[in-house]
Amino acid sequence: MPHPASALIGALLLGATAAHAGPGEAVACHLSYGGETKSIEARPVTSPYSVPPIEIGSYLLFRAVFRREPADLASIKLYAHAHHDDWRPIIQQATYAYPPTPQSSHGFTGLQRIYEPRHGGELEYWCEWRKTISK
Repeated sequence: MPHPASALIGALLLGATAAHAGPGEAVACHLSYGGETKSIEARPVTSPYSVPPIEIGSYLLFRAVFRREPADLASIKLYAHAHHDDWRPIIQQATYAYPPTPQSSHGFTGLQRIYEPRHGGELEYWCEWRKTISK
């Protein structure tokens, strides 16, 4: 017969595993540019510098940085840059509190429109906060 302490340790380990494998969070951004629409997902990161930008068409870069910790830096930051050979000026930078407050439509950002300065392209995007199932 197993020792009662072994059963307790096993139950605690099972509980820790179940808690760790529970729902997670992600930010999903829906981007439309040049007649093409795609979605990207940002998971929580510990360092904003580890998040690479995503190329949107030929002239734009988009980056979503989602931090939960440390608590004083918890936020969702979205960046859009023009993508030129000689420079990459920032076109928009937005910061949202974590957890974000949903708007009436188009997630927590509302519908955003950004214009690329040299070539006049328009990026439309909106982002939503999602609970996800971790594996």
